[in-house]
Amino acid sequence: MTNPDLERKVLDSVPTGLLIGGEWRPAASGATTKVEDPATGEVLAEVADAGPEDGMAALAAAHDAQAGFAAMAPRERGEILRRAYDAMMANVDDLALIMTLEMGKPLAESKGEVAYAAEFFRWFSEEAVRIDGGYATAPNGQSRFLVMKQPVGPCVFITPWNFPLAMGTRKIGPAIAAGCTVVIKPAHQTPLSMLALGQILLDAGLPAGVLNIINATDAGGVMEPIIRDGRARKLSFTGSTGVGKTLLRQASEKVLRTSMELGGNASFIVFDDADLEKAVAGAMVAKMRNMGEACTAANRFYVHRSISDAFAEKLAEKMGALVVGRGTEDGVQVGPLVDAKGRDKVVDLVGDALAHGATVKVGGAPVDGPGYFYTPTVLTDVPKESRLNHEEIFGPVAPISVFDTEAEALAAANATEFGLVNYVFTESLDRALRVAEKLESGMIGLNTGLVSNPAAPFGGVKESGLGREGGSVGIDEFLETKYVAIGIAI
Repeated sequence: MTNPDLERKVLDSVPTGLLIGGEWRPAASGATTKVEDPATGEVLAEVADAGPEDGMAALAAAHDAQAGFAAMAPRERGEILRRAYDAMMANVDDLALIMTLEMGKPLAESKGEVAYAAEFFRWFSEEAVRIDGGYATAPNGQSRFLVMKQPVGPCVFITPWNFPLAMGTRKIGPAIAAGCTVVIKPAHQTPLSMLALGQILLDAGLPAGVLNIINATDAGGVMEPIIRDGRARKLSFTGSTGVGKTLLRQASEKVLRTSMELGGNASFIVFDDADLEKAVAGAMVAKMRNMGEACTAANRFYVHRSISDAFAEKLAEKMGALVVGRGTEDGVQVGPLVDAKGRDKVVDLVGDALAHGATVKVGGAPVDGPGYFYTPTVLTDVPKESRLNHEEIFGPVAPISVFDTEAEALAAANATEFGLVNYVFTESLDRALRVAEKLESGMIGLNTGLVSNPAAPFGGVKESGLGREGGSVGIDEFLETKYVAIGIAI
């Protein structure tokens, strides 16, 4: 049940300034920006709104702290991350409430994200002490090769609003483990979670200047000078493909190391031999996690003709039973979309599909009243030319199309410029492996609707991005390999 006093207490505990050089400070211009509750439209807090001067101060702080932090013992860096993990888990209720208030997702989902986000700190606290190199003899025996790995240097991170903690820790964790300093800009819709995290890391003993947080509504005006400056050596972005392409062009000027987790257009393929109950359960996870506001969300449902009616009926029944409301209320399973722009996009996409002949099985309309709510929706008979088949929905809409052959399903799934994740449901091992190999994406959910895991490499192909985050390879994005040739007398 909503508790206004508790909400106010938790919100008041969050720093509202910019974190630069280990200190919380106002924007140089004194500017602030409002953080809105997407469930009510009410203002939750005002936070500092950085300008270009603040961005350059944050970069200078990260640059100045880099050498000292790189020299810190790996075990010490790992212990900082471990203490931050413990603090996050000890404060899961408060962090989840902050997230729900600024982003909208139900409290149960927010608690799940806090645990998921914290796990990146625990995982990379253990990876910090496993950075290794090598020593080898040249093939002609006349020299030796010494290979070492060193931190890439100051990093610039830009994170989205849909997972305001996890998308930060997935980048901050390996950077700290590797010995890199950071300038991070959270999404202006959801800065509070990152500001709370910044204080947790300071309390965990992170040295001044290692993490710098600059909330900015003028993202381009603040971040472009940082990227083009040359002191930063790594850029990592999670967000739309369009913005990612712009950032890559900017990063090319100084040849920054980049990793990009960009847009998705995931297919969800259900073959005729699939376990129907398992497929529907997986669809609910793949579609409705985070109200569908996830790059990994199932976007296009391709179901074999022989079971399409049964699948649609069961999915519509599950979707129609979901409780929509403010995420702080008991029993709510679907919160609001993040803002009016996000909801309007969903309205337009569904309208386009209906104009092309799709049928509403359940839902299909926004919710009247305050906040940015949209009813969980299932559409059938969705034609290929519908925008739903080509654009990322980022909302609680499941469009279903039918297929007859495996080749037809594969062709439809791969007919996109994106390649982040696809989902496949089949009980045939041969088919599972055959289809997984042919799908053009960096990740596959096989008989599961959830692929995200801190211990696994996350990332896509084609226009869904570059590099991988998480897993044993996640720290490699923040390390440079140096080779030393050693001549010896034989």
